[in-house]
Amino acid sequence: MSQFHDFNLKLLVIEELMYGPEPLLPVYDLPARLAEQGIGDPASYVLENGLHAEVLAESRAYFEALEIPAALLAAVEELCFDAGADVFGHCAPAWDGEDDLFDVRSLDDLALLPNLREVTFVEDGVLAVPDAAEVFARRGIDTD
Repeated sequence: MSQFHDFNLKLLVIEELMYGPEPLLPVYDLPARLAEQGIGDPASYVLENGLHAEVLAESRAYFEALEIPAALLAAVEELCFDAGADVFGHCAPAWDGEDDLFDVRSLDDLALLPNLREVTFVEDGVLAVPDAAEVFARRGIDTD
């Protein structure tokens, strides 16, 4: 199984494979998991417990341990660096997108995505790699 170094880039890959238009991975549903613990509103729960500025431990453990086979990674042709990604809500249900919690800081893991051809929201999303345009250009990845 492939190992990601940048957790946030892995989350964007998971967004595509789990929450995208044609999910290839079983959906992780944080609200359902919290409901099993008697927690009805995830956002209220994290706000009341001072957890609003972090990835919930349960979600982090799940996504860090999630193994993504190379065949599924090869299926990823597009990534969206949008701060509104569904996966972020399953990690930090009260996150407002105003800080760097989900910023991607390294593109080294692009090597795990051999068929990535396009990335979007590179200017106004969660991409915090200074030389990102050059990295994408070298790999022949379109940034429309």
